[in-house]
Amino acid sequence: MSTRDLLLYLAAAVIMLLTLTGCVERKLTVHTIPEGALVTLNDEEIGRAPVTTSFEWYGDYNVRVSMPGYETLETHRKLDRPLHDRFPFDFIANNLTSKQIVDEYEWTFELQPKKEIGRDELIEQATELRDQL
Repeated sequence: MSTRDLLLYLAAAVIMLLTLTGCVERKLTVHTIPEGALVTLNDEEIGRAPVTTSFEWYGDYNVRVSMPGYETLETHRKLDRPLHDRFPFDFIANNLTSKQIVDEYEWTFELQPKKEIGRDELIEQATELRDQL
């Protein structure tokens, strides 16, 4: 077998490997107690819970969950990168596997009922603030 033939076979093998590329699908599902709360990730509304969204990157997310009659919850959650998303494994997972990888994560948030402040308590708080000035 000549060098030219070997290079042709090698090029064909590389092209075949690249056409068999897999991909990684990333999904995040957010549940709330009670259901139906509006979920916002990094200042982008994604919908009412339970809601599933795709995401592109791992890391820290600002989360806001709100619903009438309940205290608005503002917090952070972190999505850690799995091994197949770290170098050099990410190249293999994204380019050299024919199997699709699905990363699925679920978060659950519980909302607390809104506390109504009575008239007398509100006046007392205002008086305390005025005295502090």
